[in-house]
Amino acid sequence: MLTERGTSFGYNNLVSDMRSIPIMQDLGVPVVFDTTHSAQKPGGLGKITGGTRELIPTLAKAAVAAGCDAVFMEVHDDPENALSDAATQWPLDKLAALLHSIKNIQQVRDN
Repeated sequence: MLTERGTSFGYNNLVSDMRSIPIMQDLGVPVVFDTTHSAQKPGGLGKITGGTRELIPTLAKAAVAAGCDAVFMEVHDDPENALSDAATQWPLDKLAALLHSIKNIQQVRDN
């Protein structure tokens, strides 16, 4: 199993290149997309990691459309108060809707 979770690209950004998903799959292993880590901005808040939570759905949907085998995400019932990676925790109350939309994309992709 391999994980795509972004590559450091200056300016405190991680960049996920969806082309990496089929390239890694060509190695004969499943590929997991870490959608919350991919939205991080390492050091973006000074001494702690920032991020762009609002991009999590877009990144997850793009990864599923690109063919990833699984999606990983950190979820919290109170993201702002999470002890780790608070800026990129996905709200628990929004999880079902996001999973539903991801599943729809996966079904279209596989049919």
